[in-house]
Amino acid sequence: MTGRPLVVHDEVREALEAGHGVVALESTILAHGLPHPDNIAIAGQIERAVRESGSVPATIALLDGVVHVGLGAAEVERICTDPEVAKLSVRDVGVAAALGRTGATTVASTSALAHLAGIRVFATGGLGGVHRGASETFDVSADLGVIASTPVLVVCAGVKSILDVPGTLETLETLSVPVLGYRTDAFPGFYLSDSGHEVPWRVESPEEAARVVVVRDRLGTDRAGVVLANPLPADRQVDRELHDRLVAEGLALLAREGVHGKDVTPRLLEYFHENSGGESLRANVELVLSNARLAGQVAAEIARLS
Repeated sequence: MTGRPLVVHDEVREALEAGHGVVALESTILAHGLPHPDNIAIAGQIERAVRESGSVPATIALLDGVVHVGLGAAEVERICTDPEVAKLSVRDVGVAAALGRTGATTVASTSALAHLAGIRVFATGGLGGVHRGASETFDVSADLGVIASTPVLVVCAGVKSILDVPGTLETLETLSVPVLGYRTDAFPGFYLSDSGHEVPWRVESPEEAARVVVVRDRLGTDRAGVVLANPLPADRQVDRELHDRLVAEGLALLAREGVHGKDVTPRLLEYFHENSGGESLRANVELVLSNARLAGQVAAEIARLS
């Protein structure tokens, strides 16, 4: 066996070499977070949002044991349609690569692989975090630990509201991860614009967010990433009453089905999609596109400032 099992798409490599903005995109949202065939069209919309903001998109996935940083149309379609695509966190990537498997990357693995390729900014939907009841189950997403040790800025709509939001924020503080609110003092809850908890810092522009990344680099005080929380506008969030009812029903469903670990989020998202009359899918798509646009702007500003 020779060489590293990682391929950087020509367009992505050329942008990095030229010092242009590049935005990493996860593939789990395509394989496991959005319904088919909508996921194929939405994948294209996400990449266009990054391009229109002045940066190059780099969707990341593992194909037949090789990490691809940047996908072509046929590769995106494969990730969106193959029912055997695995969900890969950081601990899974090396194993899946060794066994020649195909898989979609989570927030944790996308962050790690983006950093490996030299990408500074990553756009996703929502972070993983501390699960409800984690004091008994110890169920805490690997996303948090990876962000704490990987200098990538993650643009997200906060954490999924099915999680323990205050526990997640406390853990991020313990791990010394800066959390910035984009034009907001409230930490968003994915489908909700306001989770009921505050962010410690606020930025008003992509340039301010980029400056945080650049100055932290120059200071060299730590290697943690940065969370940039970008909420949906209040008039575009899922109705709070509908949201709270679906969360309660979804959690009861998980208990009945015995779902746990990395299967929790996909099952709950599936329940939301099936029972919200299209509202959760609408909000999910809108927040992902908003995050991709903002990430593209921030990546372009980081390139300019650097």
